[in-house]
This record gives sequence, structure tokens and C-alpha cells, in this order.
Amino acid sequence: MRGPDVPAKALDARALAALAANPGCSRRAILDGAGVDKAALAGALGAPSGFGQSQFALTRGNAFEARVKADGGAELLRLAHSRLDPGAEPPTGAAAVPDLSAPGPEGRTARTELALREAAAGGGWTLLDHPMLALDVAGSPAFLEPDAVVVHPGGTWTVVEIKSFPMLDGAADPSKVGAAARQAAVYVLALEQVAARLDPAPRVGHQVLLVCPKDFSNLATASVVDVRKQRAVTARQLARLTRVEEIADALPEGVCFAPDRPAEELTAAVGAVPAAYAPECLSACELAFHCREHSRAADTVTRLGRPLRAELGGLATVGDVLAAARGESGDPDDPAVAALRRAAALRAEALRVVHPRTEPLPEATPCR
Repeated sequence: MRGPDVPAKALDARALAALAANPGCSRRAILDGAGVDKAALAGALGAPSGFGQSQFALTRGNAFEARVKADGGAELLRLAHSRLDPGAEPPTGAAAVPDLSAPGPEGRTARTELALREAAAGGGWTLLDHPMLALDVAGSPAFLEPDAVVVHPGGTWTVVEIKSFPMLDGAADPSKVGAAARQAAVYVLALEQVAARLDPAPRVGHQVLLVCPKDFSNLATASVVDVRKQRAVTARQLARLTRVEEIADALPEGVCFAPDRPAEELTAAVGAVPAAYAPECLSACELAFHCREHSRAADTVTRLGRPLRAELGGLATVGDVLAAARGESGDPDDPAVAALRRAAALRAEALRVVHPRTEPLPEATPCR
């Protein structure tokens, strides 16, 4: 499906959080499940992605993370103790940092599970630096790599998210914190699966530690983010995802998403898989520009936002909505149709009051 010489792109927590936020998009499910590089695919389709981090942001983030984890994670453990577990015995110096290296993601996942098992049994503070976790997604395993996991002396496991955006006066950008919470919720789900295989099962904390630079300095500060809501939503949405095999079985024979194929062939291949575009995709998916262009061409209501689409029931296109509002189509007993006609009547009455005239009023036009 990718082509024989195209390497697979592994799913990460950021991609899973976006996939869970739009479970009805078969296009993203099949491309992510097949390991297709959507950024390269978007470029080959003539709609380059504006999604993703700059190289400068990645470099700055890696440097800050290395600073936070220096000296055996002493600063990181100090923050975890003061913010999450002040009643526990404070960490003294560097924590136990087990070696998690192993061949392949399966080997690293097994080594991480063994380290978590040993840390839960041993007591004390333990820092797992970039552990590898596995999570089943629509019948396919996804290997995830959180920044860190801290094991408390009482046995609790806490996910740590290290970000390079600042906390100003103790608060960070709410949209960035929300994105970090959705990403951390995926890690919490994966950790819960590991904990369920142990007896007794350790407690996985639903409060994650978000570590960021303090104000405009390079010093680390942290806040506690409760991800119970994001965890519940992500678990429910991932459970609703159609299995990748079921989507693939419905595709035409020979469909290939390799970016080196001709643009016309790629356009037909991508168009063979249904998408569920919404404006939120612009900040979460590399194919958003391509899907937006085709959504506009199809005149779909979804491109105006999922809340509006949910309110309109069976009216799938802007043309259907305008025709229903003008009384040209639609069931008058349908609440959406009745509301549209009432809104159109109120608009016409308001325009007559403000601009009285004898000629017909101009027709309503959709937002573009």
C-alpha cells in the first residue's frame, strides 16, 4: 500500500490523539495504520502541509529536555515530589534510571515493562527515560515513547510531558496545555495496559506532570494536569475506530499511496478512501489542505465545523441547507429544516425593517 521501497512512519501519541479526535475519518485511519508519511504524500498531491514543528522548536525542545533530565533526573524528581507527592520521602540526588535499550520496538517495550515491574516492587524513586509502550489501535499495535515516566516510592506511575513553551506567572497557553493533555492521555492508556498485567496492579496516575521553562528563562517549572477527561474521550474514540483491515478490504485492487507515484494516481488513491474533514484538521493533520480543497469542491457542511454539522442532521451540503431554508426541499417536520426556515424568515423580516424596498431580497449565501 505504501510501495515496496517506502519506509513505514510509526504512529506516535500526537498522531493517535488527532486520530481519536476524528474517529470517523477512514482516510487518516488507513494512512496512519499503513505507516504512510502523510507530509510527503501531501507534498506529492500538490498541497504541502503547514502542520508540524519547526526545526528550531525541535532543537530548543531537545536542549531543554536534556537540561531537565541532567544529573540523573534530580531536578525532574524534585518537581515530581513537590507537585505530586509531597508526603513521600523526598528524592536524594539522582534516581534509579534503568537502561531501556533493546533491539526493535518490541524489545524496548518488553524491557520497559520489566523495568516498571522491578521499580514497582523495589520502592524508591525511579525515572524511566523515554520508555517504549505499546497500544492496540484498530487492530494494529502502535509503539509510543513518552518523555519520561516516574515511579513513586508508593508504586504510582506518573507520565511526564516536557515541553519547550513557557509558563508565564505559573500559567501556559491553554491551547498548548490542552494538546499536551490529549497526548499524555494516550500514554496513560498505554501504561494502564501494562499495569493490568501485573499482580497487584500498580496505580497509574491520572495527573500528569507538565514541565516547561519558567517565564523567559531556561529554568524548569512544572504544573499538574488532570487528564481524566481526555483519557476517557480518547479511550472511547479509539474503541470506535474501524479496524484497518476492514477499510483496506473495501479499497480497489492495487491502490498505492507511495509519494513517488504520479499526482493523478495518488489523487485517485486518496480519493478512494472517505475523509471527514473539519476545520480542526488544519492543526492536526498533514493532509488537511488537500482534504479542505476537496471538501469545498463537494460543498460539504462539515467544512464549516463539526458542531454545525451535528445540528443539521441529514443535510450534508451547503446547497441542501440553503434549499431547505428557502422551502424548496426538506421535510418540514425535521427540526433542522424547521429551524432553518424560521431563521430565513427572521432574516428576511429584519432586512425589510432595515432596508424597506419593493424588489426581491437577495438570497442568502453560505460562508466561505
